[in-house]
Amino acid sequence: MIYVKDLSLKIKNETILSDINLHIEKGKITGLVGRNGCGKTMLMKCITGFVKPTSGEVVFNEKRISEDIDFPKDTGIIIETPSFIPYYSGRKNLLELASLNKKIGKKEIDKVLEKVGLYEARNKMVRKYSLGMRQRLGIAQALMEEPETLILDEPMNGLDNDCVEMIRKILSQLKEEGKTILLVSHNKEDIRILCDEIYEMDKGKICKGGEVYATTNKA
Repeated sequence: MIYVKDLSLKIKNETILSDINLHIEKGKITGLVGRNGCGKTMLMKCITGFVKPTSGEVVFNEKRISEDIDFPKDTGIIIETPSFIPYYSGRKNLLELASLNKKIGKKEIDKVLEKVGLYEARNKMVRKYSLGMRQRLGIAQALMEEPETLILDEPMNGLDNDCVEMIRKILSQLKEEGKTILLVSHNKEDIRILCDEIYEMDKGKICKGGEVYATTNKA
């Protein structure tokens, strides 16, 4: 479904990503792990079209990102810390975002807010949300239009144990429904429980012992 082929990225003569190759299969959760600064987030930005690689390509449902299409369609995305208008409520923020595609309305937004445990706080201004609440609102905006693909960069950041368990259940259910998910997490337990395939990054490469690899999670 998503192919990254020989992708490299240089910024101001610094190599950020080097010869990345990976395959994200339809209907599976693919995990991307690695230390901070290893290039995970920048790779996700290349996959979603936010950053154009120096060489190589990303093929998303047979469409080349930055060539055939600018951004992947039917995709929910969280990359880095979600940003919202602080003096709008959680619900109004989602309504503003929903107005861009005009696919959903208040009913669907209230449904996803309930799913992530924010329905009672739907009319509260986002500036009064805790870090965990803002993170859940970010997850809600990624889920609200029921996309076929999810690309999630550290979606569990700032969540307490109960909320982590809730989001794990949501992601597992989405996989059962045939959704495709790329998940970055520093939490090994998230990766172990959720992922079918695992890629590890180090110093801008997908590698282990210097060799490109992908492992299948048997847990």
